[in-house]
Amino acid sequence: MSRSTTWNPESYAQNARFVSDLAEPLLRLLDPKPGEVILDLGCGDGALTEKIAVCGARVIAMDMSRAQVEAARQRGLTAIVMNGHRLGFKQCFDAVFTNAALHWMKRPERVAASVWNCLKPGGRFVGEFGGQGNVEKIRAALHAGLRKRGIDPWTVDPWYFPSPEEYSQLLTQAGFSLRSIEMIPRPTRLPGDILGWLEVFAQPFTQAVPQAEHKIFLTEIRDELEPVLRHPDGDWFADYVRLRFNAAR
Repeated sequence: MSRSTTWNPESYAQNARFVSDLAEPLLRLLDPKPGEVILDLGCGDGALTEKIAVCGARVIAMDMSRAQVEAARQRGLTAIVMNGHRLGFKQCFDAVFTNAALHWMKRPERVAASVWNCLKPGGRFVGEFGGQGNVEKIRAALHAGLRKRGIDPWTVDPWYFPSPEEYSQLLTQAGFSLRSIEMIPRPTRLPGDILGWLEVFAQPFTQAVPQAEHKIFLTEIRDELEPVLRHPDGDWFADYVRLRFNAAR
């Protein structure tokens, strides 16, 4: 995860609960079985981990955020702080599951190799994250806002949004057998104003400008996006594109 992003479980639940609420198709793809041992890579506050555990699987939740791990533990889950680039397990999981986390990990080849090492032979790697074109309008506005201030946005941009072809090749090179991969355009209604989304997910961009300008910067981005992402009824939508995959070791 980006070191310049601080994950607050309460703020995340308020502004981003849709991340787990919209993951039912991904859970069906995982198809957890009683007795399986599954790693939830980038578990957040454990909302999805909890649903996997209900199926009878033994689940270990992991995240880079100590606050999110503590929130997962409060749900009664086994949760640990760990870096997705360096998972400290060896051939002990039937499956590694991940939702909305891989696009925060900028060395995907290391993540894939680390997941490979975690899985038992025949184990599966099932996940969904931002694909090519994800939040393209939001990202463009954030980049423009920084360039306006003489800041190169790519020095702070925290996201990795690959195409299906790019990620398929990466998984294959890591040794996986690809079962399925698809891009899913999914414009997503936000629970409130887009400022809430920006405060949770765009922290690296905001932190690149002086603190006294944070509010001005975010207001500029909001104003830029309102004509394209706010519907006439007042609801805001994020221009999400998801990449969903299922691979086997």
